[in-house]
Amino acid sequence: MTEFMRNSDAFTWAMESDPRLRSTVVTLILLDKSPDWDEVRDRFDIIARAVPMLGQRVVASPPPAPPRWEQAPDFDLDFHMRRVTASAPGTVDTLLEMARVAAMEDFDRARPLWEATLVDGLDNDGAAMILKFHHALTDGVGGIQIAMILFDLSAAHEQPAPVAALPEVPPPPWLRSYRDTAQYGAGLVGNALMGALKMAPKLVSRSILRPVDTVSSAAELAASVYRTMAPVNRRGSSLMSKRSLIRRLGVHEVPFAALRAAAHRGGGALNDAFVAGVAGGLRRYHEAHDVTVGDLHLTMPMSLREEGDEIGGNRITIMRFDVPVGVADPVERIRQVHERTGRVRHEKSVPYTQWIAGVLNMMPRWYIGSMLRNIDFLCSDVPGIPVPVFLGGAKVLAQYGFGPTIGSAVNVTLLTYVDVCTLGIDADTGAIPDFEVFFDCLVAGFDEVLALG
Repeated sequence: MTEFMRNSDAFTWAMESDPRLRSTVVTLILLDKSPDWDEVRDRFDIIARAVPMLGQRVVASPPPAPPRWEQAPDFDLDFHMRRVTASAPGTVDTLLEMARVAAMEDFDRARPLWEATLVDGLDNDGAAMILKFHHALTDGVGGIQIAMILFDLSAAHEQPAPVAALPEVPPPPWLRSYRDTAQYGAGLVGNALMGALKMAPKLVSRSILRPVDTVSSAAELAASVYRTMAPVNRRGSSLMSKRSLIRRLGVHEVPFAALRAAAHRGGGALNDAFVAGVAGGLRRYHEAHDVTVGDLHLTMPMSLREEGDEIGGNRITIMRFDVPVGVADPVERIRQVHERTGRVRHEKSVPYTQWIAGVLNMMPRWYIGSMLRNIDFLCSDVPGIPVPVFLGGAKVLAQYGFGPTIGSAVNVTLLTYVDVCTLGIDADTGAIPDFEVFFDCLVAGFDEVLALG
């Protein structure tokens, strides 16, 4: 039950030496009534056994090995699951305040990195579930896979497939971490040698037969790796320049069909229209403060998850590129976003994501911060559940995801549910002190995109 973190997860974990770069993810689930608590608890018990990381903690390893996952010796499901009653007035704003506090709090690192809180006592006899987990546990698509274990397809309780019980874990021998680290290092060397032996004949033959193409391809790969790892020296926005530890959350909804139609009108995909809507809101926000804006730096996760991958852990790479925020025409903005997104999706460095993350893990922390603190905004598009689902007999009305800002001014996460695209807005109040103004601008930015459809 010991497994080293993937390099990308270790990168996410290590950068939190700066609290402003925490990778805490919060999900808000609205329910039409209070669910059966025993059923909900039983379902989380199944998830904790189906996804081992939910019962594991992160333990440091001797260098150069990354941290490792170990079964938590005192895992207590009831510590991670809470049930509370909302304070008056019990509205969505009440829930957003609870979610905001959860997003700003760090985890108890002696325990598994997740929490689930059921909130009763909302207006109209509704309820909600606030889920909090560290991004090292899973990515957005993996989170949806976990949700499919959590939810039912009808109000009637469905008995899930049995899952083996977690094994009893004895205390690890004190020398085991050094032994595992030695094995990890030996494995790296062995894999590198095997890879070199396999690639050498092919590389030699290509160098002889097509020397120009070989050199050109190597140069393109080197340039792509540099673009992935290069620090961002300054922020694109002179307005959203400060950073803090305080967050404000907000939610908005747009019709899935209308956003997709707008995307097609601009010659792009749904994600392109989504980014164009956020960019339009940012342009309006700068205009509201009489600040001229051109391109802004965007970070966007791209899923590398394949069929058969485990639910736990991240299967993503991070794309960084500039977005034409200053372009007022929404059709042209969608077109340019589509073009630039397509370019970074086909970067030659993408297959080497884990290798690049391993190199970054050996870099000084200030260098990691330089890659993230000057990013202007984040966007994350998570394809959600296309049919209505239920939790403990209660119908799920809406789901909102709030991704971490990790050094940027704001993170806007799109999560689809049935025929609606929900937007979870996580803003750094140092960069955006007038959240209400920003929210109105963001809504207007999406309205101009949706008008295309």
